[in-house]
Amino acid sequence: MRLLRAGVHFYLVGLIILTLGIALSVQSTLGTSPFDALLVGLYRTFGLSIGSWEIVVGFAMVLGNALAEKKRPEYFALITSFVTGIGIDSWLFILRHWIVPEMWIGQWMCLSFAIFFTGLGIAIYLQSNVAPNPMDRSMLIVSKLTGWNVTYSRAAINVLLVITAYFFHGAIGIGTLLNAILTGMFISLFLPYIQKFRKASLEKLYVQETKLGIK
Repeated sequence: MRLLRAGVHFYLVGLIILTLGIALSVQSTLGTSPFDALLVGLYRTFGLSIGSWEIVVGFAMVLGNALAEKKRPEYFALITSFVTGIGIDSWLFILRHWIVPEMWIGQWMCLSFAIFFTGLGIAIYLQSNVAPNPMDRSMLIVSKLTGWNVTYSRAAINVLLVITAYFFHGAIGIGTLLNAILTGMFISLFLPYIQKFRKASLEKLYVQETKLGIK
């Protein structure tokens, strides 16, 4: 019951849908989000898999966040990187022979679905309190240290990620810009509906706990 209250089902479903969106953006070859562009660049430069680099970079961000705040590392945040990494590699394995668009129409359709699923996945994932996201934590730390709002802080991190991804031949393209602009719009579009569903889920869970005598 405690896991359900924390929204573990929203957490897992959200990350599954999110990683589908990431995999589709990679398959589109039109560019991924700034963070994923870096992962693809590291994969192209050093090998391993894109999902493996998700875990490695997530670990590096956890350590960097700890140094910036002069606190102990939030190793619990690695759960999100680990689940996301497995999801990305799994979807890429499934899609690699099924979705390989060569014409521009197919590429744009692939990118459109990628942005749609990414926004939906994040909107669902945000309804959980299972494990923090290292990237979101970095955004809050930058905001705290600089005095910028979260929008400017996230934009600054994205610019840094794109520059770094460029040097590693990352997946930078029109899709990178569209991901940065449109994903937030889709998150805002889906959030009210997901929040209502989450509220109804909690109310139903409360009724079940009351019947079972659980406080």
